[in-house]
Amino acid sequence: MENLSRRRLLTLGAALGLAGVAAPAHARASTDTAAASGDGTGPQWIWDDLADPLMASMLENGHVPAINTAWESWVDNDDPLPAGLPAEFTAYLRQVNRLPSWADRAKLDRAADFNRRKDTYLFMLYGLGSGIMSTVIPREARSVYWSAGGANMQDRAAKTFTFGYDLSQLGAFGPQGQFVVTANKTRVVHAAVRHLLPQSPHWRAVADESVPISAADILVTFHSLGTYVHRKLLDWRVPFPAADQEAFLHSWQVAVHLLGVPDEHIPQTWAQAEAQSAQVLTPILTPTAEGIALAGELLGLTAQIDLGVTRGFLNEFVRYVLSDAVGDWLGLKRDYVSAALVRTAWPAYILFREGLSPVMPGAFYALDQMVRGLAMLFLNKGASGTTTPITVPTGNRAG
Repeated sequence: MENLSRRRLLTLGAALGLAGVAAPAHARASTDTAAASGDGTGPQWIWDDLADPLMASMLENGHVPAINTAWESWVDNDDPLPAGLPAEFTAYLRQVNRLPSWADRAKLDRAADFNRRKDTYLFMLYGLGSGIMSTVIPREARSVYWSAGGANMQDRAAKTFTFGYDLSQLGAFGPQGQFVVTANKTRVVHAAVRHLLPQSPHWRAVADESVPISAADILVTFHSLGTYVHRKLLDWRVPFPAADQEAFLHSWQVAVHLLGVPDEHIPQTWAQAEAQSAQVLTPILTPTAEGIALAGELLGLTAQIDLGVTRGFLNEFVRYVLSDAVGDWLGLKRDYVSAALVRTAWPAYILFREGLSPVMPGAFYALDQMVRGLAMLFLNKGASGTTTPITVPTGNRAG
C-alpha cells in the first residue's frame, strides 16, 4: 500500500465527512457540547460569524460562479490569493488564510509521516468505518443527502476527497502543501450550505435544526473520523507511539480550527476527545431514510471495479469495524462465511504487515487488492491525476 499514490487514499471516508501540541493554553476544551446552553454560547449554537453572512451575500448577488472560476487555480498554501474575486471575499480570505498561532509545524510534519506509514489502516477506517458511520449520524446524513452534492455521490466523493488527502500529505500545512487552502474552501462551502439548505422544503421536513453544520456538528464529524480512528488503531494494537498519537491529534486540532470551530471547544487531549465523543457522537447514532440510501450508494459504487472480494465481504467488514447494530440499521445482508474470514484474516493481516508475525495470511493478497481497489475508485471517478476541485454550490438537491 505504501506505493499507492497518496492522492488515491482516504476517499470514501472523506466523501461524507467532512476535519501534536495541545490547544493553546488559554483555550478550555469543552466536553459539554451536547447539552443546550441557556445563554446560547454552546457549540450547538455557534455557526460561523465570519463566513456565513459573507456567503449569503455572495449567493444572493450571484457571485459564486465567479468565485468557483477564480479559485480553481488557488491550490498551494503559498499561492497568492486569486484575482477576480469580489473585494469582500478577498478581504475575508486575508483574515482566515493562516495557521493558528499555536500550530506546531514539527508535530504537523510528524502527523503527515505517520499517515504515510499507516495509510492502509487509515484508508480502511476512514473509508469503511468513518464514511459509513456518517450515514447513521442523522444530521450529517440529511444535510449531505439534501444538499446539491447528494444527488451524485461519486462526484461528491471525488470532490470531498481533497480534504482527506490534503490533510494527510507530507508538508500539508507548509508553503508547498495544500491543506490550508483546502480547509478555507471547505469552510466557505459549509457557509454556503448553511444558507442554502434551510431553503429546501425536503430538508426542512426532516431536519431537527433550523441551520445545519454548527460547530457542534463539525465536532461530531471530527469524532467520527479522528477520535474513532485513534481508538480503533489502539484496539487493533497497531504500533502507535505516544508522540505519533499527539501529532495525529494536533493535525486534527488545527483542521477543526481552520473550519471555524472556536478553540475553547476543541479537545486538548485524547482523553478529552473520548469524553466529548461519548457525549455528542455515540448517543445520536441511528438510521434515517437518507442515511440508508447514502450507504447503499457508497457501497454500491464498489461494483464498478474488481475488488477481489464479494459484496458480502464488504458488508461484513463494515460490521466488523462498526458493529452488527449499524449493519442491521443499514440492511447489510449477512454473509457468515465472510464474517468468519474477516474476523480471522484482518488481525493476521495487521500482524504480518507490522512484522509481528512471520505467517502471511492466506487472504493477504485479497485484502491488499480490496484496499487498493477502493482507494482507486473514488478519485476523479477512478482516473489517476489530480483531485477534483472543491466548488461552492448554488442550490440544493431537487428531490
